[in-house]
Amino acid sequence: MKILHVISSIDPQYGGPIEGVKQLNIPLRIMGVQIDVVCCDPTDAPYLDSFNKLTTTTTTTTTTVYALGTHYLNYAYTPKLVPWLKANAHNYDAIIVNGIWGYSSFAVWLALADTSTPYYVFTHGMLDPWFKHTYPLKHLKKWLYWPWAEYRVLRDARRVIFTCEDEKLLARESFWLYKANEAVTHYGVANPPANGDELASLFLSQHPQLQGKRLALYLSRIHVKKGCDLLIEAFAKVAKQDKSLHLVMAGPDQTNWSPKLQAQAEALGIADRITWPGMLQGELKWGAFYAAEVFVLPSHQENFGIVVAEALACGKPVLISNKVNIWREIIADGAGLMAEDTQVGTDGLLQRWLAMTKEDFVAMQAKTIPCFQKHFHVQKAAERLLEIIRESL
Repeated sequence: MKILHVISSIDPQYGGPIEGVKQLNIPLRIMGVQIDVVCCDPTDAPYLDSFNKLTTTTTTTTTTVYALGTHYLNYAYTPKLVPWLKANAHNYDAIIVNGIWGYSSFAVWLALADTSTPYYVFTHGMLDPWFKHTYPLKHLKKWLYWPWAEYRVLRDARRVIFTCEDEKLLARESFWLYKANEAVTHYGVANPPANGDELASLFLSQHPQLQGKRLALYLSRIHVKKGCDLLIEAFAKVAKQDKSLHLVMAGPDQTNWSPKLQAQAEALGIADRITWPGMLQGELKWGAFYAAEVFVLPSHQENFGIVVAEALACGKPVLISNKVNIWREIIADGAGLMAEDTQVGTDGLLQRWLAMTKEDFVAMQAKTIPCFQKHFHVQKAAERLLEIIRESL
């Protein structure tokens, strides 16, 4: 089987969608599936080569990334995409669209509407009603092109794929004009590197002020939907309980929110208790996970949360909001704590963690890796994706 992923950008700073494509690449290739990617990135983008670094000695196929050149506006428009798809789509058994609200999804519909090549859409949480309630003006703008663009993209897709049941149900609430052949898949990540102690030491060597600290790790985009301000406020309330407590706020900041958050920490008197390492990748990312005591994500909207699965894979209990749509599996397995995505809820998350006895915390920690292996290993995601494609064909 040959699959083509279509995505606006493979820049890793955009988080979940491209990371999901990368994670699926390995097991699919091991299973003999040919995976290619077409994106609307500049041909000289420095991150283009990073995709193929995710290889194993057991893969029998290679992956080619086709970058079509600089795109325009926030819509990521490139005039080359539709002609490229019309010329090449017939070479693939299935085409997977990653994300909506960009030109890439509409281009797939334009190119394939009258062909026999099936396409599938991962919405990646972009139909969550949180966006409608939080950005009502943007939602009105989306309504202007929903009927003639994204509605048709979803309506004509062979399947619209959601990464959990909650995401599927929430997607139905954003627009009353909605029609889709829905499917739910597993989603997940591969096993993390096994040399956890070595990687933790590497991360700590880069940030010596963290040696001997009890680290609460936030690792995601610095974005308003992630609840970063709630976390900083909550951490200020518990920091006095233990001088060794330290918060790591790691992630790219595309909206320049960090200065405001750092000013918030300064006003709360905890600026020296927070480290901002920026975006972490590779060994430093895994080192941060292994060095942490817990992972924290009080997000207002998260259709899956790859970083949550990565934390569990590293044996770290997760402190998450009930807007991280995989919270039910985690709480059922006892691998973390959950609360509302409010200030009171986030305060309670940290308080409950710190109030745990050593025995209770160790017991929760012991459940993290089994939870990951049961629900969030990428092998299950790859098998389920192929099952959806084969059933629909």
